[in-house]
Amino acid sequence: MTGLGNYSRFVIDSLAQHYPDHSYVVYSPRVGANPRIDAVLQRNGGRVSLQGPRTALWRRLGSLWRTRAICADLLRDGIGIFHGLSGELPMGISRLQGVRSVVTINDIIFRHLPRHYHFIDRHIYDYKFRHACHEADLIIAVSECTKRDVVSFYGVEPDKVRVIYQGCDEAFAHPIDAALKAEVRGLYRLPQRFVLQVGTIEARKNALLSLKALRHMPADVHLVLVGRTTAYADTVARYADAHGLAGRLHVLHYVPFEHLPAIYACADAFAYPSEYEGFGIPIIEAINAGLPVVAATGSCLEEAGGPAQLYVPPTDDEAMAQALLQALDPDRRRQMVAEGRAYVARFAPDSAARQVMECYEELMRTRAR
Repeated sequence: MTGLGNYSRFVIDSLAQHYPDHSYVVYSPRVGANPRIDAVLQRNGGRVSLQGPRTALWRRLGSLWRTRAICADLLRDGIGIFHGLSGELPMGISRLQGVRSVVTINDIIFRHLPRHYHFIDRHIYDYKFRHACHEADLIIAVSECTKRDVVSFYGVEPDKVRVIYQGCDEAFAHPIDAALKAEVRGLYRLPQRFVLQVGTIEARKNALLSLKALRHMPADVHLVLVGRTTAYADTVARYADAHGLAGRLHVLHYVPFEHLPAIYACADAFAYPSEYEGFGIPIIEAINAGLPVVAATGSCLEEAGGPAQLYVPPTDDEAMAQALLQALDPDRRRQMVAEGRAYVARFAPDSAARQVMECYEELMRTRAR
């Protein structure tokens, strides 16, 4: 249910829908009931299959299987292209005869914001990403920002990296039934007028900036945070209590996906003041749902939202408030939404699927030589 999971399902589903003549084997160390991957499997008939470790030992050692033992399965299953969807490739994959590889790098945030990661985790991520970038035949970066990071941090030749933007689930672009909106508004006790922020409630996502902005905005404007909570959420709550904002802060976690588009549809504007991102899918979700967006400068969020949205420094709560007030103005809101929807049309699933398939076909041509 993380961003990497969403990306993986998006790629698999888009490929299977737009290129049904191929077969796709999804390898996972844990194969069990998961409604979102089950939906992908059901929607794509026999084109997509799910494969886990074949023995009880490797099922117990799933991480080690994914890192090393999976290579034997690739040869046994006759795999032509292996795509590491989460920044990793198995050890030794470049030595497998007849198997070409591509890896997606979503972000290298741990190099930019090391204070938000444990020391050991940073070094594990760095080792895995460096190995994958040098082992892969091609690299997919989800933004120009991430491509620059890959080239800079790992010494990769720019020609080896393809930028392919990820889109969002098409459910966000569909009109929401009025009855469902009313049901969701009542179920989660949503305020009448609110700014929405979606994503794990952690320090890097910077929800505190959105909360501080409320001090400079009319009292009827609330903030709704949707996402998994961490210790940082307590910091946000304490600030709200100390500054008389507790009644205007609403934190929702464990929200099922089927309710999320309706929550977007109930909001008046969207905030995404993250300190650093590899791309920023919630921005695309928000624009597709008809919301104006205020995001932070400093990474790739302008790539996701386009020129019609508003961007402020991730430390300036007064600038955040002023930008949100502009976004809430009816005329400015209509302009931001209309121009934003035209901009994010480039992230449609068919475009992403075509570009990923072009990478696969390029690798298959070189494999055949």
